Amino acid sequence: MSATTKPFHIGRKISRIRELKDMKQEALAQAMGTNQQAISAIENSENIDEEKLKEVAKALGVTVEAIKNFSEENVINYFNNIYDNGVFNTGNYCNFNPLDKVVELYERLVQAEKDKNEYLEKLIKGK
Repeated sequence: MSATTKPFHIGRKISRIRELKDMKQEALAQAMGTNQQAISAIENSENIDEEKLKEVAKALGVTVEAIKNFSEENVINYFNNIYDNGVFNTGNYCNFNPLDKVVELYERLVQAEKDKNEYLEKLIKGK
């Protein structure tokens, strides 16, 4: 299949949406209560009736408008926006070495133990 989708071929749009959802024709057929051959026929159709389109949209978990307006360019723009606008780019970068923090914590615990031992020795000598 070509990387570009003809704007008027609804079957190809359905096919690409199904593929992007990592769904096989058999799974879509099962969700729609039909068989794989019927899905193949839908995906090869340039046009399908509105009721069938609603069924397909429901089974794919998208809106009818999403199918009608689908284009590869829109998908690319969608994912670019997700990465660029902070969904995956949270800005929470570690600006220190976590191992340094573990060593620092360990050193503080060792120092606390030394202080406790000194205090106990003073108590024992004071008696």
